Amino acid sequence: MIVFDQLGIDIGYVLLGTVGAVLILLILLIVIMAKQSKLKKKYNQFMEGQDAKSLEKVIYTRFDEIDNMKEHMFEMDGHLESIDKFLLKTYNKMAVVKYDAFREMGGNMSFVLALLTETNDGFVLNTMHSSREGCYTYVKTIVNGQCDAPMSEEEMQALNEAMKK
Repeated sequence: MIVFDQLGIDIGYVLLGTVGAVLILLILLIVIMAKQSKLKKKYNQFMEGQDAKSLEKVIYTRFDEIDNMKEHMFEMDGHLESIDKFLLKTYNKMAVVKYDAFREMGGNMSFVLALLTETNDGFVLNTMHSSREGCYTYVKTIVNGQCDAPMSEEEMQALNEAMKK
């Protein structure tokens, strides 16, 4: 008490602070005990009806299941790789441009169809329709988005549209 008097601290404040700290510690103790009780219940449920040997068997069974799942995942990865390779060779980009090839009254009966793979390989099919002359169809091969033969404006338009997709 003499120390508190010399420091100018009222003993009532010290007592209130001590009581507050004890209350906080008591609340923390109750929370920790509740969590420990829940954990103990979960542990007892896990261990209920099990001895060390049966638990060991369950654990080994789970490890075997995990190993089987890993094998299946590797198998699935192989299938996915083959599917990816196949998809690279399929035509998945397409564009159609309709036009009037001979400026006739028949309308836009002519068209250009561009079909490309993911790597922009494929072909451009140009079908020109004329009510007097008949129908003409041309195919031009596309490799890496380029054609060796000269291309019409409509063919270039279809190729460019297909490559954008």
